[in-house]
Amino acid sequence: MIDADRLKKNWSLVAAHGEQVPLYFYSTLFLTHPETRDLFPMNMAAQRDKLVNALGAVVSNVDTIDEVVPTLQALGRDHRKFGALRGHYPAVGEALLATLEHFSGPHWTPAIAADWAEAYGLVSATMADAADAAAHYTPAWWDAEVVAHDRRDLETAVLTLAPGTRLDYLPGQSVSLCTNLRPRVWRQYTPANAPRADGTFDLHVRAVDGGEVSSALVSLVRPGDTLRVGPATGTGLTLRPGRGPVAMIAGGTGVAPMKALVEQLAAAPRPTSLYWGSRTPAGLYCLDQLRALAAAYDWLDLVPCVDEDMFGSGIRIGSPAELAVAHGRCAGADVYVCGPPGMVESARKHLAASGVRSEAVHFEPTGE
Repeated sequence: MIDADRLKKNWSLVAAHGEQVPLYFYSTLFLTHPETRDLFPMNMAAQRDKLVNALGAVVSNVDTIDEVVPTLQALGRDHRKFGALRGHYPAVGEALLATLEHFSGPHWTPAIAADWAEAYGLVSATMADAADAAAHYTPAWWDAEVVAHDRRDLETAVLTLAPGTRLDYLPGQSVSLCTNLRPRVWRQYTPANAPRADGTFDLHVRAVDGGEVSSALVSLVRPGDTLRVGPATGTGLTLRPGRGPVAMIAGGTGVAPMKALVEQLAAAPRPTSLYWGSRTPAGLYCLDQLRALAAAYDWLDLVPCVDEDMFGSGIRIGSPAELAVAHGRCAGADVYVCGPPGMVESARKHLAASGVRSEAVHFEPTGE
């Protein structure tokens, strides 16, 4: 049986070595099992962080592993898009234990090795079983044609994709994308609409500094191009059942899942307020469409807001979270938060300080 406290203490010791840990792991994996190199992008910088985040998540939940089984199953299904097979998991396990032993030094013991082997065995079996089961009813990925590419400004584009085979998702879930322009590099995006009869969906993409995929999607991809799309994942932003009010707090392209949720709510309306913020009015790239929705739905209240109203547009000044709280829209409501990580964290802190119950605040944890 796994000693959870012992495992957590050992992980704290190993994680203290920072970026050396993933560097050692991937070097070991690729040297001992070179066939695994093709599963990963050429530029490994972002991938290294994912290893540490994933290990930290597993260790922090090792004593309640049953609670994270659905997450592990989703990861297993999602990893099919990389070409990961059941036979690859032992190679990863060998490299992982070698890495942990290396950074544990004299603190490594047979008991700790057994804890890690059992923990990894549970994780890998759960993921591989889910992947094998999924292979019977769903593709590993979808090829989707870009049927529209609407460049809103220098940094932002709205893409409409048409998968050759229907891709099912819930409003608020995200999908991962890969383009041949950036081979084997995947990034998460959230459809900006509820599922349509024709299977098409819109993605809001903002190019970020150093963002290989986002820059390609905004500046280089054109209608007629084909993208590879992974299965839908995540439940943090999916709509909770109920009849009470809904408050949406979004920053930048974080408005995409909110727009999808609004379309879903149209079938069973609830009092809904959407606070969408940007640094300047120019950053509110789909304001006309959202105003049209607010005009069509009397249960939807749209409040665009900016840091500084430099153009005299009459848009509210302030952060979305601060304004939503000040207007009393979060009390007793299900609150959905999406945007850049810093904005989400700031909003959550402000909501908590304002007395909003943590279980009423819904967001998608970063680290995918």
